[in-house]
Amino acid sequence: GAGKTNIAVMTLLHTIGLHRKRDGKIDLNAFKCIYVAPMKALVAEMVGNFSQRLAPYGIKVRELTGDSSLTAAEIKATQVIVCTPEKFDIVTRKAGNREFAGKVKLIIIDEIHLLHDVRGPVLENIVARTIRQVEATQQMTRIVGLSATLPNYEDVGALLRVDPDKGLFFFDNSYRPCPLQLSFVGVTVRRPLQRFQLMNEITYEKVLESAGKHQVLVFVHSRKETAKTGTYLRDAAMEKGDLPRFLKEGGASREILATEAEGVANADLRDILPQGFAIHHAGMARKDRTLVEDLFADGHVQVLVSTATLAWGVNLP
Repeated sequence: GAGKTNIAVMTLLHTIGLHRKRDGKIDLNAFKCIYVAPMKALVAEMVGNFSQRLAPYGIKVRELTGDSSLTAAEIKATQVIVCTPEKFDIVTRKAGNREFAGKVKLIIIDEIHLLHDVRGPVLENIVARTIRQVEATQQMTRIVGLSATLPNYEDVGALLRVDPDKGLFFFDNSYRPCPLQLSFVGVTVRRPLQRFQLMNEITYEKVLESAGKHQVLVFVHSRKETAKTGTYLRDAAMEKGDLPRFLKEGGASREILATEAEGVANADLRDILPQGFAIHHAGMARKDRTLVEDLFADGHVQVLVSTATLAWGVNLP
């Protein structure tokens, strides 16, 4: 990854450090930190990550999404709340939560380029309300925005009231741990079916170039397309006799994939998994998604076709 999570942890530690008493203990009732993540899957992952890293300081981390709500007592006992933009927007709208809002000393907005998305107005609301709160109470709340894909970072910096000389940081491609090569393939076919077929053929050629060397991630636009594209890539590999290039005959991965495929709920995934291909989208059962993430991370799945959920930062090596 780009190391955004590490930056988030550093800002959390800085805020925790500001509330250390003279005896070295941390005043756990004096502050709250909010981490805003775009998806429930990402929220769950971040809760696990932060809980582990902040445990030595006695910091309690909880999630707040549409699936889980916190009582007033739980909110009071929690120092770091990881939530979706909509949920935090609802919580800060209520007049009865003034005391809670006053204790928020740090707001981290992950994937802040989603300002350009349909959920952008919710993020704008959060920022505007926080700035208004700071102006009204004269109590400082730090806002940190993180993004790995944001060309107009200066505009977003202006929205967050960032001092461009001191608080705006931009890291270009020279900082990437893995160099990135970009190439564009133009498809001029107008008819949808023929266009889809041609795009699949081009995708297969590109996937085949990496077969046996690297694992491949293919991003598509919809959940339905993950199954269609994944099945096409598997069928093309079988038809052209290229399967051994993806998965070696008699290898341990084949056995593992065949065994794991038996317990999969999603029919499309169950069909293509034994050959080293997999799909991933938010409509799949949590168990299936976790299985795919683990099998890809362990190097067993060679080609993974996914929607934007994985591009939004769910952790995959």
